[in-house]
Amino acid sequence: MQGDRIPKRMGSATFLEVLLAVFIPPLGVFLRYGIGIEFWIALLLTFLGYLPGIVYAVYVLVGMR
Repeated sequence: MQGDRIPKRMGSATFLEVLLAVFIPPLGVFLRYGIGIEFWIALLLTFLGYLPGIVYAVYVLVGMR
C-alpha cells in the first residue's frame, strides 16, 4: 500500500547519542555532526536553559533523519 510507512529503527549508535543528549545535550550532537552549527545551537540552548538544550538535541538526532 502506498500510504503505509515503516517506522525507522533506532540503531545502537543513535541510542547512545540520544542517551548522551539527555545528560549532556551538546555532546550527543557533537558525536553525530562534529563542531557544526547544530553543536553550537545545542550548546547555546543548554546554557540558556537545560531543557531547551535537551529538546533541541533529541530533535536534531532523531527528527532530522
